[in-house]
Amino acid sequence: MTEFRKTTKRVLAKRGVLWLGQTCNFHCQFCYFLDRIKSRDHPEHPFMSLSKAKKICRTLVDFYGNTSIDIQGGEPTIYPEIHELVSYCREIGLLPTLITNAMVLSKKDACIKLKEAGVRDLLISVHGLRDAFDTIVGVKGAHEKQMVALKNLAEVGIPFRFNCVLSKTALPQLSEIARLAVESGARVVNFIAFNPFEDQQKLGMRSVDNVPTYSEVSGYLMAAMDILEQGDVECNVRYFPLCMVEERYRKSIYNFQQLPFDIHEWDYASWSWTGLQSQRMKDGDTSEPIPFEDAVYEPITYPGRLQQLALKVRESIATHPRLLKAAIALNRGISRSVNGSTGHSGTESLEELYRANAKVRAKCHCCYVYADKCSCCSLQEICDGFHGDYAALFTAQEARPVMLPEKINDPKYYISLQEKVVEEEEYGWAL
Repeated sequence: MTEFRKTTKRVLAKRGVLWLGQTCNFHCQFCYFLDRIKSRDHPEHPFMSLSKAKKICRTLVDFYGNTSIDIQGGEPTIYPEIHELVSYCREIGLLPTLITNAMVLSKKDACIKLKEAGVRDLLISVHGLRDAFDTIVGVKGAHEKQMVALKNLAEVGIPFRFNCVLSKTALPQLSEIARLAVESGARVVNFIAFNPFEDQQKLGMRSVDNVPTYSEVSGYLMAAMDILEQGDVECNVRYFPLCMVEERYRKSIYNFQQLPFDIHEWDYASWSWTGLQSQRMKDGDTSEPIPFEDAVYEPITYPGRLQQLALKVRESIATHPRLLKAAIALNRGISRSVNGSTGHSGTESLEELYRANAKVRAKCHCCYVYADKCSCCSLQEICDGFHGDYAALFTAQEARPVMLPEKINDPKYYISLQEKVVEEEEYGWAL
């Protein structure tokens, strides 16, 4: 099994991500791609060819300098050529992780084959326990199979980490999930706030019935974090306001400005490219790689009917790469004129460039907002605030301004205190 150490050194991630296609053996209630998984006609539903997957992986290495990769589907363990793809990633210097529900791995032979192919580790979706888990994922008996898979992985020697979405159903089980992580040998647990990315943005998908407030989450979350701390298991919390936990827990809070410094998270540069539909569908070739500087701009919003016209123009030229490229360049130029500092000047450090991209993701992609009282909070500059969708459901009045002797402007202020896992293949640059 791969050895690891822990460190408080923070470096920028070099991990890419690949979506093979939204074909899955689960139907998780909060899945970002639920509609695409259910619809066989969606262009992102079927698995892509092995040759296309390899081309994307090669680009991640050659163009973006990535050294590891999260391979996901849908469900990657049911991808027909998964073993060949994993081996290829190893060959080209891309350490492969699978983001999986582990159903297939309830058979020990499947674990052995995956290890022989060269998988580095697994990120397992543990979104609940027993009947709660079965209900969340829409498959009876799923929890039992997942527990068998965890035992198999430990016996075969494949390292694993947990992902757990902070859904209303899972909250009462967070401490038990934390204990499971400690007892089963998980190296890391990621708790992820219930966010409306991709298909979850659709009206009616999220409501007060299935989304807990941050105040509801906090008590359960901090209790689980205590268990993980005592068990020496790394814990990360994604997309959660800093003020909603006590100070000693903030070292584990990773919002958009902090995510680039978690080496198990995705590199914003390559993610800006692999997140495009051309790289997430079976049909068609990949699009040209995007220089990271081109991803650091705030999309311009035109007034009134001009915005609708702009969208129609984009749709009409979407199939003409040269025209589309020119239109995007024009849009970026206008954005830099209107928004000033969001444009890339060529003088920023790499960390500053990633921070600028983080702010675009929070403000423009997810419409994060601050409560009025956030303006007096010492942490506002390093906190995203409240997701726009969440604020529409509950408002942002839960905010609890943190008052320190001075304003904090370093995104690493708290996370530099956290001991994080570094596997032996990455000792050379991450320690």
